[in-house]
Amino acid sequence: MNIVFLTLVRISDVSQRGIYTDLLRLFLERGHSVYVVSANERRYGGKTEVVDSGRLHILKVKTLNIQKTNYIEKGIGVLLLENQYMSAINKYWNNIHFDLILYSTPPITLNGVILYLKNKNNAKTYLMLKDIFPQNAVDLGLLSKKSLLYKMFRRKEKKLYSISDYIGCTSPANIDFLIEHNKQIDKSKLEICPNSVELHEMEYFSKDNSEFLEKLNIPSDKTLFIYGGNLGEPQGLDFLLRIVEANELRADSYIIIIGGGTGYAKVKRWFDVHLPKNALLIPYLPKAEYDKIVCLCDVGLVLLDHRFTVPNTPSRMLSYLECRLPILLATDIVTDAGRIAESNDFGRWTVSGNLEEFMSLMQYMSEDGNRRVVMGRNGYDFLMNNWTVEHTYNSIMRHFRS
Repeated sequence: MNIVFLTLVRISDVSQRGIYTDLLRLFLERGHSVYVVSANERRYGGKTEVVDSGRLHILKVKTLNIQKTNYIEKGIGVLLLENQYMSAINKYWNNIHFDLILYSTPPITLNGVILYLKNKNNAKTYLMLKDIFPQNAVDLGLLSKKSLLYKMFRRKEKKLYSISDYIGCTSPANIDFLIEHNKQIDKSKLEICPNSVELHEMEYFSKDNSEFLEKLNIPSDKTLFIYGGNLGEPQGLDFLLRIVEANELRADSYIIIIGGGTGYAKVKRWFDVHLPKNALLIPYLPKAEYDKIVCLCDVGLVLLDHRFTVPNTPSRMLSYLECRLPILLATDIVTDAGRIAESNDFGRWTVSGNLEEFMSLMQYMSEDGNRRVVMGRNGYDFLMNNWTVEHTYNSIMRHFRS
């Protein structure tokens, strides 16, 4: 099959680990030809170009900054994407026949591209639903339901669902939300298609004699809690900083924050002013280095803003589970990631904003190393049985097997 993947994520090759690159590699391994249309943002100074490598073809389209930037440039950049992508595809791949059009949210401004390719090629369309936009922007106060912008985006969202033959959701709560708020959707097109990872046997490092931790002045005699990934409004940064502040009164736990994004400067300013002794802030790291630090830690942290009314499945959970870390979550009440963690005994959950309960759960995680080991094994087993890249691949490809 010829598969075209439309994404806003910058993809230069598929050798790096990630939820999309892992999946694309598996498509290639199974004999498919993969065509990636990817944003080449202004900050990188590149041009629109095609990179070919065997059955992998990457069309990098020059765009404005649309990731980890201010909302004004992101908004303008997203609105321009459809014409930019359409023009580039017609210029470079006009004679290619596509069998499957694959895309993940938020691609609502790519509706025209998807529909054009669908009709031209008589292709099937598969939406990997990661975010529910524009409702998530409403939840965070970035859009008003009364605004013309919201109404425009909402129309595009409904159109996206209608032109998608299949919609893969990351969790049962996502499916329930879509059904409740989009009565027009044919329920038969909804299914689970999880965030996933190509499993690697992670190298074990003892933190007791780790030169890596020593170099970063991270104590090896405390329970290490790690928060890694994007730092932005959706992650509930104010609550994260309240946790760091409260943890200064504890003697047995240490918090490591690794990441970048629009909220990094805010977190950095807080660290510069308060100089916490029980926490460390590290800028964005390459995936291999990040994974090494994760595997030296004891507990993974997942936080989401308490205002969300749309369920989320944070992909940062994958690295934690792969390194056999139990997970401590503080999320909104509709996200089911915490309930999944608790029901499979690989984590504990509370509502975001409940500092007293969260600190109590930090104590719970800190006091028993053997319990952490058992929970970490449970998490790895859950990952292996539910969230590997093979599960995602099979969710998609079962529709194309006779």
